[in-house]
Amino acid sequence: MDPEALELAGQDGPRERVRAVVAGYLSELREAGCEVILCTCSTLGEVAEGLSGDGLQVIRIDRPMLRRAVTLGPRIGVIAALASTVEPTTRVLAEEAADARADISVEVSVVAGAWDAFLSGDAEGYRSLVAHAALALSVRCDVVVLAQASMEPAAAQLAGLGISVLTSPRSAVEAVAAAIPSR
Repeated sequence: MDPEALELAGQDGPRERVRAVVAGYLSELREAGCEVILCTCSTLGEVAEGLSGDGLQVIRIDRPMLRRAVTLGPRIGVIAALASTVEPTTRVLAEEAADARADISVEVSVVAGAWDAFLSGDAEGYRSLVAHAALALSVRCDVVVLAQASMEPAAAQLAGLGISVLTSPRSAVEAVAAAIPSR
């Protein structure tokens, strides 16, 4: 997580500065010999994914999860800890729905105080806030998506909910494994 890039992405400033920071990281990784890169930031994933090419494949952590979400029902709930995650996440959901020819509706809940809890190291408080928001949203949705990878531990508190609660880490690792060239 690059706090500077994340802060820039959350501002209504020049997107080129964010792109330049992310491009710098990808360039370093390419020079180190990487061919497949997993961008673990939901907010910056769109920028990173857009810089794929020339033998470098960038997979955004949430795309495999969001691809699955559109197959699980038309009413998709999204839980986010940062407002800057909402637009990139809903844009990918729209792309994946179009690819799947699925008609979806999306309801988003930005969880007040969650990101502050995360940044302060209050893991229990973070999980609790996320789980509570997901529970409230679940009554109106067919599937709930926990938008940030850091929310994955909250899914355990939602077991037995009766609808799918999706997180990104496992599906992203599976996508990276599938993308790595066999040698």
